[in-house]
Amino acid sequence: MDPALVLPPERDERWELARQIGVECAVVNTMNIGDGHRYEEYDELLRLANRFENAGLRLSVIEESFPQTNTTVLGKEGRDDEISRFCEFLRNAGRVGVDTVCYDWMVTRWARTDTAVPTRGGSLTTAYDHEEMQQGPDHPAAPVTAERLWSTLEYFLERVVPVAEDAGVDLALHPNDPPISPVRGIDRIITSVEAYDRVLNIVDSPRNGIAFCQGNFSAMDVDVPATIRRFGEDINYVHFRDVVGTAADFEETWHDQGPTDMGATIDAYEDIGFEAAARPDHVPTMAGEANDTPGYETKGRLFAIGYIRGLTDS
Repeated sequence: MDPALVLPPERDERWELARQIGVECAVVNTMNIGDGHRYEEYDELLRLANRFENAGLRLSVIEESFPQTNTTVLGKEGRDDEISRFCEFLRNAGRVGVDTVCYDWMVTRWARTDTAVPTRGGSLTTAYDHEEMQQGPDHPAAPVTAERLWSTLEYFLERVVPVAEDAGVDLALHPNDPPISPVRGIDRIITSVEAYDRVLNIVDSPRNGIAFCQGNFSAMDVDVPATIRRFGEDINYVHFRDVVGTAADFEETWHDQGPTDMGATIDAYEDIGFEAAARPDHVPTMAGEANDTPGYETKGRLFAIGYIRGLTDS
């Protein structure tokens, strides 16, 4: 695997820290780290890729930085135009050397009910409590059924996977986070191993693959290393994280403190020949950090890269 970090689109200290710890693979997710601008045009993607290259980094993965919104997910009027833009984004990403585009099929983004849970040494982590979440009002788009979401996902994949094949870009579908349904009147469909079987069968292509977010699979109550081996070459991208609890009630953990045997997951990736990007995700906030971006502060991600390297080198 190729250890990676989410980095801002403009150079700052985090770029230097990445290089100093030996990371060469950059992930752009401006919704979590950055100004929220969605990079899709060729010229801006080229400039972004060149900025990273000039700093000794390579733009490998783009997450949540493309023109796909609930218009497409819900199958509303205008989705064909949005899908056309997404396809052009894929072509542009391929032209500048991006390996992978990670996307999700959620009407709402990842959900947490607490973003400041004390954990080891006073560090802070995030948590989800489904009972607390469900006490809130329904989402404005509710109700949304699973049947509707499967229909729109099939429509999307049938149109974009051939373009990804031509562009030489892997698609990696992220699980619903948390992997539980419904959430405030919105069904969620990417919540199980069986759901991924269905996704992979919609369009049979190596470009139609999985973003294997370990924490979500742990919350699905599956054997994570065995599931890595089960999906094998269908895994196009990895989020390296762990949680304690269930899909209905969990906390993020330090990478060396959760219930999953992380060394066994590394062995599983080696067994399937996984060589693509893998990044730490949802890390604790450490001393001296403001917790302005829960799960995405810097020190915990640097710790996680060291932990990954220790496991891969052992």
